[in-house]
Amino acid sequence: MHSREHNEFWSALLEKAYAKLHGSFEALKGGTTSEALEDMTGGLTEFIDLSSPPKNLMEMMMRGVEMGSLFGCSIEADPNVWEARLPNGLIKGHAYSITGMRIVEGPRGQTPLIRIRNPWGNEQEWNGPWSDNSSEWRSVGDDSKKDMGLTFAHDGEFWMSYDDFMRNFEKLEICNLGPDVMQEVAEMTGVQAGHETWAVNSHDGSWRAGSTAGGCRNFLRTFAMNPQYRIQLTDSDPNDDDDLCTLIIGVMQKYRREMKSHGIENLAIGFAIYEVKGVNGKLDTNFFANTKSCGRSPAFINLREVTGRFRVPPGEYVIVPTTYEPNQESDFMLRIFTNGFIESDEL
Repeated sequence: MHSREHNEFWSALLEKAYAKLHGSFEALKGGTTSEALEDMTGGLTEFIDLSSPPKNLMEMMMRGVEMGSLFGCSIEADPNVWEARLPNGLIKGHAYSITGMRIVEGPRGQTPLIRIRNPWGNEQEWNGPWSDNSSEWRSVGDDSKKDMGLTFAHDGEFWMSYDDFMRNFEKLEICNLGPDVMQEVAEMTGVQAGHETWAVNSHDGSWRAGSTAGGCRNFLRTFAMNPQYRIQLTDSDPNDDDDLCTLIIGVMQKYRREMKSHGIENLAIGFAIYEVKGVNGKLDTNFFANTKSCGRSPAFINLREVTGRFRVPPGEYVIVPTTYEPNQESDFMLRIFTNGFIESDEL
C-alpha cells in the first residue's frame, strides 16, 4: 500500500502493523471488503444482494450516508479473467467504494445519484450517463455542482444514477459505525453526522464441546446448551411511521485469520432469535421444541461473521448464536446494533 504523495507514509505503516497483528503479510491474502472495513473501524457490516434488494434500499443508503456508514460495492468476478474490464468502464471482481449520494435536477426530473470510487485512482471509470463531462450535467446548475464539489479528473471517482447502479452492480456492503467512532470521525473531518447514532451492545462467548457447543436447531437435543443472550428493546425507530425497531445482529468467530496458517478454517455459523416474556434462566429444550424462532441468520455459512437486519416490535428477545454442527469449538463475539434503547445480558 502506498500514497501518491512521497511524503505520506501512514498507510504503509498501518499495513505493516496489520500484518504483524496476524503474524505475516501472507496472512493478509484473501478476505472480504467487510472484514477490512470492520477491522479498521470496529463497525458492523451487512451484505445486500442487489438482484433481490430490500424495498427501502435507497432510503437505507441515504440514511447510511447521513450516519457516516461506509459502503463497498462490486460486480461478481469472471472466473476466467482477472479483474475483467467491461465496455462501460466498470471492472468485474473489483471492490469499489461509495463516497456520496445526492438528488439532482436532471434532464428527466429529479434523479438520485451515487458517487463511486475505483480505489486504483486512475482513469478507469464508468463512461455511461452522468460520467465525467457527460451531457446530463448540463441540466445541473453551477451552485449545485459547487455544492457537490464536482470535479472531473482521472481520479477513479465518478457519479452514476441510482438506477444504473442497481442495473450494473451486484453486491453491496454497508458498514455501520458505532457511536464511539462517529465522534472520532467528526473530530478528524469536522463533519458531524446527523443526530442519530446506533446504540451498540456486544458480548463475548465461546462454544465448547460437551458444554456450550450445541449446534443448530436441527440438533434439538443439544440446541439449548448454546450460549443465550436476552435483549430488551424499548422504543421504536423514530424515522418510521410503524412501531417497529431496526435491529442488526452480527456473530463473528474470533482469531480465524491467525489460525489459517495452522490449517484451521472458518466454521459454519449462524444465529436464531426468539420472542420471550419475562425469562429468568436459560431457555430449555422444551421451549425450543414448542416455539418457532421469529428471525434467524440468512444461512449457516463459513464466513468469519454472519449478520442480519430485522424489523421487530419493542419487547424481549433471546438470541442464540450457534455453529452448524454440535461440539465445534470457537470463541465468538455477538454484536447488536439498534436505533432505540436496548439492554442485554447473557442468560
